[in-house]
Amino acid sequence: MKVPRIPETIGIGLFLLLAVLPLVLGLGYALLYGLGLVGRLSQGFTLAYVQQVVAEGEIWRSFAYTLYIAVISMGGAVGLALIGTVGFRKFWQERPSSYWIYFPLAIPSMVAAFFSLQLLSKSGLVARLVYSWGWIQDVQDFPDLINDAGGIGIIFTHAFMATPFLLIVFLNIWQKERMDELGQLAETLGARKRSILRRIAIPILLKSSFPTLVLYFVFVLGSYEIPLLLGREDPQMVSVLIARKSIRPFDLMDKPEAYVIAFVYAILVLLTVVLLLRKRKTA
Repeated sequence: MKVPRIPETIGIGLFLLLAVLPLVLGLGYALLYGLGLVGRLSQGFTLAYVQQVVAEGEIWRSFAYTLYIAVISMGGAVGLALIGTVGFRKFWQERPSSYWIYFPLAIPSMVAAFFSLQLLSKSGLVARLVYSWGWIQDVQDFPDLINDAGGIGIIFTHAFMATPFLLIVFLNIWQKERMDELGQLAETLGARKRSILRRIAIPILLKSSFPTLVLYFVFVLGSYEIPLLLGREDPQMVSVLIARKSIRPFDLMDKPEAYVIAFVYAILVLLTVVLLLRKRKTA
C-alpha cells in the first residue's frame, strides 16, 4: 500500500480548505437563501422564489445568451489560434515577435472592454475611419457593434483576450509533441500536408489542450466586467443578471431569486465540466 507523502497531504488539505470548502459553503448558503431558510426575508421553507424565477423566463434567456456568447467566442479564438499556430508558428517563435503574444495577457478585462468600446462604438475609431473613407454618410449610420443584440462587442473582446493565450498553449503543445517531426514522418509515408494537418496536427492540439479549453470556456461563461460594459439590458449574461438582482436596492424580493439563479448556474457549470472531462478521460 502506497503511503502518501506529507507535502502531498498538506497540499491536498490546503486545496480542500481554501478552494473546495468556500465553494461548497457558498453553494449551500445560496440554496438555503433561495429556499427561504436564511436571510432577511426568511420565513421558513418555500419554493415561491424558485417558481418565480422559472415563471419569469429571464433565467432561460440569460442561460441561452451566455452559452451563445461563450461558444462563439471560444470557437473564434480557437480557430484563430489554430491558424496562427499552423500557418505562422515560425513567425511567433522568433524573439522580437514572440513578445507581442504576451501583451494582451497583461490587459485586465475592464481595460479590454474599454478598448473595444473606443474601437467599435458609433463614435469609435472604426466608425470614424469608415466615415472618413466615405463608406457611410454619418457616423450614426455605422452598425451597432456595442450593446447590440448579437453581443458582437462581447464576443470580439473575449476572442481578443483568448486568442493569444490559446496561441501560446498550442505553440507549446506543438513543440512538446514534436509535431514537425511527426509531419515529416507522415509525409515520407505518403501523407499529404492537408491530411497531416486535418488528421494529425489539429486533433493532437485540440486533444492535448482540451482541459484548458474547458476551463477557459467556464471563465467566459462567468465573465462579468466585459458584458456589464458592452452588453444590453435584455438579455444579459448570467453573471450580470445575478449581480443586478442581488444588489438592486429597491426590490428586496430579487435577492432570493439571485441566489436561486446563482445556485442553478453553478450546478450546471460544475456538471458540464465534470461530464466533459470525464468523457475525455473515458475516451
